[in-house]
Amino acid sequence: MAHKEIELAGALPITYQLIEGQDLRQVEGGVIDESLLSIYINGELLATMMCSPLQLEALTVGFLYNEGLIDSAAEIGLLQLNQTRSVADVILTRDEVRLPRRMILTTGCGGGVTGQVLSASYPALESDFVTTPAVITRLMRQLQGAARLYNAVRGVHTAVLGDEGGLLVSAEDVGRHNAVDKVAGQALLDGIATPDRILLTSGRISSEMLGKARRMGVAVVASRTAPTSITLELAEAWNICVIGYVRQGGMRVYTHGWRLGLGD
Repeated sequence: MAHKEIELAGALPITYQLIEGQDLRQVEGGVIDESLLSIYINGELLATMMCSPLQLEALTVGFLYNEGLIDSAAEIGLLQLNQTRSVADVILTRDEVRLPRRMILTTGCGGGVTGQVLSASYPALESDFVTTPAVITRLMRQLQGAARLYNAVRGVHTAVLGDEGGLLVSAEDVGRHNAVDKVAGQALLDGIATPDRILLTSGRISSEMLGKARRMGVAVVASRTAPTSITLELAEAWNICVIGYVRQGGMRVYTHGWRLGLGD
C-alpha cells in the first residue's frame, strides 16, 4: 500500500524507494524538517541552533529561561521572528544582560546548547512531591499519542510536562534538548507552573537535560530510554527522581525512588 503524501507542519514531503523482502516500490512519504534559528538578545547574537521550525517562540523563551537569562516571560519586552522564521529578536525589559561568552552550534541532539557549568548550578530541590508508577506509565502513553510528527515520519523527539491529571504541555523537535526548552517556554507563555510536575521525554536523559529539569523545578524526569552516569550523579544531588525505559510492563527507577512510593 502506497503512503499518502505528507502534509504536516514540521515535515516535508519526499519520495523514497521502499524495499520489503523481494519487493521494491516507490512511496510518497515525509521527512522531518530541520532549520537554523539564531537568537539575538538586545541586538547581540546569543546562539544559533538547529531545530524543528515549530513553536519557535516557545523554544526561544524556554531557552532563555533554562539558560538563566530570564526568570519569567514578563522580562521579555519584545519577541519577534523574521519573515523566514530563522532569526528571533528578543528585547528584554532591562538594558544590562550578561550573555555567556560562547554558545555552541549544535544539532540539538549532540550535546545541547548550554553555557552553564551544571555541577555547581543549583542546590538540592526542596520538594516533597510524590507520584506513582501508574501515573508515569499513563503519561508516557499520552506522550506517544501527542507525538504527531513522530507518528507520521519518525526522526523527531517529544517532551511533555504533566501531572496526575494528564498532559499540560507537549512539544516536538529534532533535538531532544530543544523539545524540553519548548515545553519550558510554552509553560511560561501559558502561565503554567513547572515545579512539582513530571517531565517526560522520548530521548536519552543527558546531564544538560536534567539541568533544564532542575531549572524548571521538576521533581520527576522519565524517559523511554536511558540516563547517563553524570545525569544520575546530578539527580542524586538535586533530589530528582530519574526513571528510564518506561514501558507498559515496567520501568527502571534510578534515583530517589521514594518519589514513587518506593524505598531508596
